[in-house]
Amino acid sequence: MGVRGLQGFVASSCPHVCTTVNFKELAEQHQSKHPGCTPTIVVDAMCCLRYWYTPESWVCGGQWKEYFSVLRDFVRTFTDVGIKLVFFFDGMVEKEKRDVWVKRRLKNNREIARIFHYIKTHREQPSRSMFFIPSGLAIFTRFALKTLGQETLCSLQEADYEVASYGLQNNCLGILGEDTDYLIYDSCPYFSISELCLDSLSTVMLCREKLCASLGLCLADLPLLACLLGNDVVPEGMFETFRYKCLSFYTSVKENCDRRGNVILAVADHIAKVLRLYQGEKKLEEMLPLGPNKALFYKGMASYLLPGQKSPWISPKAKAITTLDKQIISVSSDPESKQGSPESSDPESKQGSPESTDSGSKQGSPESTDSGSKQGSPVCTDPESKQESPMCTDPESKQEDPMCTDPESKQEVPMCTDPEFKEEDPMNMEPEIKRQVTMVSDTEILKVARAQHVQAESYLVYNIMASGEIECSNTLEDALDQALPSQAFVYRPVRQRVYSLLLAGGHDGASCPPVQEWFVYSGNPLTHPDLVRPLQMSLPGGTPSLKLLWLNHEPGTQARRVEVLLACFDLSSSSEELQAVESPFQGLCCLLAYLFVQVDTLCLEDLHAFIAQALCLPGKSAGHLADVQLDRVDPRAVQLGSLLVRGLTMLLLVNSACGFPWSTSDLMPWNVFDGKLFHEKYLQTEKGYTVEALVEQNRARLTQFHQLKSVVCKACLREDRRIASRQLWQPLHSGRRGRPGSGAHRTSFGNSRSDQGQHWREQGPGSRQQEPDPWRRGSSSG
Repeated sequence: MGVRGLQGFVASSCPHVCTTVNFKELAEQHQSKHPGCTPTIVVDAMCCLRYWYTPESWVCGGQWKEYFSVLRDFVRTFTDVGIKLVFFFDGMVEKEKRDVWVKRRLKNNREIARIFHYIKTHREQPSRSMFFIPSGLAIFTRFALKTLGQETLCSLQEADYEVASYGLQNNCLGILGEDTDYLIYDSCPYFSISELCLDSLSTVMLCREKLCASLGLCLADLPLLACLLGNDVVPEGMFETFRYKCLSFYTSVKENCDRRGNVILAVADHIAKVLRLYQGEKKLEEMLPLGPNKALFYKGMASYLLPGQKSPWISPKAKAITTLDKQIISVSSDPESKQGSPESSDPESKQGSPESTDSGSKQGSPESTDSGSKQGSPVCTDPESKQESPMCTDPESKQEDPMCTDPESKQEVPMCTDPEFKEEDPMNMEPEIKRQVTMVSDTEILKVARAQHVQAESYLVYNIMASGEIECSNTLEDALDQALPSQAFVYRPVRQRVYSLLLAGGHDGASCPPVQEWFVYSGNPLTHPDLVRPLQMSLPGGTPSLKLLWLNHEPGTQARRVEVLLACFDLSSSSEELQAVESPFQGLCCLLAYLFVQVDTLCLEDLHAFIAQALCLPGKSAGHLADVQLDRVDPRAVQLGSLLVRGLTMLLLVNSACGFPWSTSDLMPWNVFDGKLFHEKYLQTEKGYTVEALVEQNRARLTQFHQLKSVVCKACLREDRRIASRQLWQPLHSGRRGRPGSGAHRTSFGNSRSDQGQHWREQGPGSRQQEPDPWRRGSSSG
């Protein structure tokens, strides 16, 4: 994450760049200089997740009640000293950063394989050195922070840009995160979350002015340095030969630096003494070996320019390469069209080009296009003071450049322009919404979806509607034991029905273009997205429009929302029983009924463990849960815990798409699931514990247990799924450890639901632009 090698270089060769500071003292200084202005820290939440997750147990599916308690203490510590926190989460992956995303996911797969190998070998959780954040942690952290009353925002592009932009435009006290890109942005001060001591509220501030002084550069040179070294946009290998040449000509090699550190010094020296010397006489592309990578390089540099800023290294001609089309384009859902792949939007188009002029961001920044105008070594400014920026608004940044088609798509997609989208936005949304490629043409609905996305109130809905592209990161799944399927396949039919709801506009879902899914599962090389087609639901009167579900407040609409939600899980026939379940267990019963119908390798004892832990959870404090000791760790239970948590995220998606028929709080894991408690109940069922013992001899819980179990079992029986005990399950499924698609599935299930989406064992990866995986069957999703 960030600039390659910069973190290690600063730590080893430029320790003076790091200064220990105290947030309480900084807040007091800020208030004295800005009376009436609340000191605000903008937090890159994605950088902070592994530092927030301090519960000892992490492998069992998440210690959510403990985690919520940690977040509450974190927020309280800052608010007690008068500091406001604003949290940003990644809302989507930019196309230029997809390769980096994929590399990290594949690396995570290898780490997960090592985790399961350790569990099978030692029957215990690995040490923190192998720590892997629980599935869904980022998603549920958003809702936890909102529950705690915090301002929580979801980005429309890579979050670090929006974090830096917010910090600059709102005169924030600083940025809290762990990403060297924040040393490159010309924004407010950058503080390290990894060095934060919550008891004393002290941490390390990394000063970009001191970094510039050490390298002989000015602030405007840092984006150029970052791209030449390699970052999340510009691959590290693009300038490998160039960096080697810089090092060979560099005469001031420091003995106390490693090779990477000397490379950074050499590249900085080349910028200061060579590139700057000829700047103005030659174009940058004449001085650098850009070749066919020119557009990517300039996009990388432009990605660091915040609203109102420009770079002396980007000429007006180069700027045209990075400026995106400002038209609103919709993918046609014309039933005559048989094209397969929709044009994937460039997520940068959601916000516009970084150098695009924004009328509200023209801050009084002195114009300075001469990179040599800062010859003196800059000194670190007071973190409260506004930094003098060598960048300014550039009117030429408003020129337009036609949007390119997705290079991975070989098919044309019919497009249409929606002129109504340029109307005044009643929700005070930023004008960048006008530069957007969308999958739907209803601008009113799209604006509602966008607002809910930005406010972190929904999950994936806007991504589907705006770009038709979604992703899901790694899950703790054992690739060597696929008797339990990947969550990517288990919940695909649910997603397919949601796609139909969101994209069909109340019409035939078959006319919708496929959605591009980047889901991690065993055997998926992630070279291309899975193209997954919507699946129409069977509802009396047809599928209702989103305007009815989202905007209608007439009596009866709420019942219609619940009806559609249950139809997404194909549980319409169990509507009466499920709606009779009391909060917060409605969503859990819906999820369990779907899971046990869909996954024929789940047994009765699994159901008992899921229900028992949910009923016992409300009576246990975070401290009590932390003290639970497990006899051993079972790899199957680990996978089951992650499978359920991913199911809760699917409930969030469906609930959002249907207009929130159920309370979001009822779907939060700290109300219905605890990983270690579930693991304890799972091990108890293996030992033959009675139901009374599972619910800890509590009569009220015992009554509830039988009620919830009855609802789930009846829903399964309606689909001819009888949940067998483990004693019967093991001999029946002992040979079913082949890959999904091997055909080992319940025939009755496949026959009865052939028109409702495929059983997980039959699901393939979806249509691809590459040769299909030979061991997977064809999928209706293709």
